[in-house]
This record gives sequence, structure tokens and C-alpha cells, in this order.
Amino acid sequence: MKKYELVAPCHFGLEAVLKREIIDLGYDVSQVEDGRVTFLGDEEAVCRANVFLRTAERILIKIGSFHAETFEELFQGTKSLPWEEYIPKDGKFWVAKAGSVKSKLFSPSDIQSVMKKAMVERLKDAYGIHWFEEDGEEFPIRVFLMKDEVTVGLDTTGDSLHKRGYRKLAAKAPIAENLAAALIMLTPWRGDRILVDPFCGSGTFPIEAALMAANIAPGMNRFFTAKNWPHIVEGNIWQDTVDEAKEMVDLDVETDIQGFDIDGDIVAAARENARLAGVEKLIHFQKRGVEELSHAKKYGFIITNPPYGERMEGKEQLPALYRTIGERYRQLDAWSLYVITAYENAERDIGRKADKNRKVYNGMIKTYFYQFMGPKPPARKKNG
Repeated sequence: MKKYELVAPCHFGLEAVLKREIIDLGYDVSQVEDGRVTFLGDEEAVCRANVFLRTAERILIKIGSFHAETFEELFQGTKSLPWEEYIPKDGKFWVAKAGSVKSKLFSPSDIQSVMKKAMVERLKDAYGIHWFEEDGEEFPIRVFLMKDEVTVGLDTTGDSLHKRGYRKLAAKAPIAENLAAALIMLTPWRGDRILVDPFCGSGTFPIEAALMAANIAPGMNRFFTAKNWPHIVEGNIWQDTVDEAKEMVDLDVETDIQGFDIDGDIVAAARENARLAGVEKLIHFQKRGVEELSHAKKYGFIITNPPYGERMEGKEQLPALYRTIGERYRQLDAWSLYVITAYENAERDIGRKADKNRKVYNGMIKTYFYQFMGPKPPARKKNG
């Protein structure tokens, strides 16, 4: 099998989580940069990364990289890449997205236009034709410019990996599925521990936790662009990967995962999303306000994305809301609290300084993931 350099973009601030996921999947990481992780793998890795990775946004096959400070250098560098190895004569190809940081070339539309022209010129020479119908399969390209270094990737994924396919009904400000998964992975929570989200919205935190607990691969039931590229990834490899994922599923696992929201319609939507994800039996959803948060058992986890002004009429309710979060948390015996929020007075109003906090970008919003650690539960005695 041919070896590729594969690039996996992710949320800024969560590169270490994705790196660990890739290593756990069995692949060698070659580079970690802001917002993306590069690793080595064959065509099977393309399939397995798309199907199994929970925290990546997409999987790109790296076509090449070069230095460019002018549009002429961008044109020539793009033209020098072996496009004919990837794009067939009838392929539909375009630069779907261009990003630029600290580079002399910064206009996305101009970068996209120049690169498209260069790709056409290269493929004209390769195929001996002057017009491309582009009526075949799609080959979207993504490019990053960082300090004038251009990295070009072929997008094997299509719709972002955060689109698992289960969230048909969304709350006003839903957290992305891959971001929710990454934040859960930053905690010590495991499938046999208690997890409660008192602001569950469309149910993303509880559903992602249940998928982990039942070992359900997030991309098991969705389509990927590269499924239509048999010259790059043989079709049977996709099926083998899905079969591998199906064999790992364990829906008999015992869980205590709960999602609450004050809006009954939102709770109904979350319940439907869980059903579509195949984990409705593993989660208890209930209409309940945060002021009613309680649990009889010890050593549980609250992992939540409470309102922080972007989805409320005004910010005047926030101090009281966060004080309530703190009050209910203090009533729980030996629990841990994990909160992602952009509300700047979260620690003050919760009433405790976080043991850790981590800057994370939720879309374009700079947020912090506050981590209030509870004590570790005692080690369980081994049978026999």
C-alpha cells in the first residue's frame, strides 16, 4: 500500500488530545502545529482515521508543501505538485478553503483562483487536453499558509467529521461534536463513571460520552468523499474498516449518563438525537433546571457548556446562574466540575478558583475550559 502524509485539522488548543488519539489508533505522528496534527499512514489509515477519530475535523492527504511570498511563486509551486496522481481526467477539482496566518499572501479568494489555474495547467500537460468537463467525482483541495510556507492537502472527508449524522435537531448554540469529545477526553471520566450535563441542549456531551462508553466509532454510519476514489482507496478497505468498527460496539455497557435542560422541547430534541446515534438506552434525559442538580452517589462528573451571554437576551442573569452552578456543585459529594465558557467571571461566581483552565476556541469564540477536580475514588478491589 502507498504511504501518505495525512493532515488532521482540529480545534485550536486541542492538538495534544488528537495526537494521543492518532497514536492510540496505531499511527506515527510526524508534526504537531497550531490547529493540526500530521501523521503517516497508508490507504487503510485514511479510512480508519475518518471512521475512528473523535476529535479531528477532517483528514487530508498532503499533496506537498513549498515556500511562496508572491502569487507567481504560489502558481509555480502549485503547478509542480503531482496532481495527475490524484485527480482523474474527469475529476471535479477546486480549492475549497484557503487559510493564511502571518503570510504575505492573505486573500483567500486570490489564493484559490491562482491555485486552480496552476492545477489546470499541470493537468493540461499531464492529460494532453485543454478543457476539463469536471463532471466526475469531487476532489476538494484545502491549503494552509503559515509564515509563507504553503501546505496543500486533498480532502478525503467532505462534510466535517464533527457531523456524525445524529444531530438532526440542534439547540440555539450547540457545541460541535468533536469539540465535546475532546473536552471529555481531557477529563478522567470513563464509561463506568457518572456524568451529568445540566445544560445539555441538543445532548452533545451526553451523546458523545455514550458513544465512547459503548465504543461506537463516530464515523461508522456516514459518507466520506474518498469513498468515490477507488484509484486512491480501494472500496473494500472502507467496508473492512466499518466491519472492524461494528465488531467493537458494546451496547450492553452499564452507564450513568444524564442530561438536563430547562426547556422541555430541547430535552425532546436531545432524546431524539440520542436515538439517532443509537445510544438512547444509555442516557437519561430530563427537563430540569440547574438549581435542581443533585445525585446520591459520589465521584461523579459535571461536564457542561452553560450559557455565557452569546445565547441569552442579556448578560445580567449570568452571575446568578454561575452562583447556582457553584452552589449545586458544592452539595455534591466528591464530584468534579468541568465548564467550557466565555464568561469572564465564571470562577468568581462559581466560588472557587479552577485547578486548571485551558484556552479553547469554540468556533471563533475564545473560551476557557475550567477544571475543578474532585478527589479520586478509592481503588476497586480485584475479585479473587
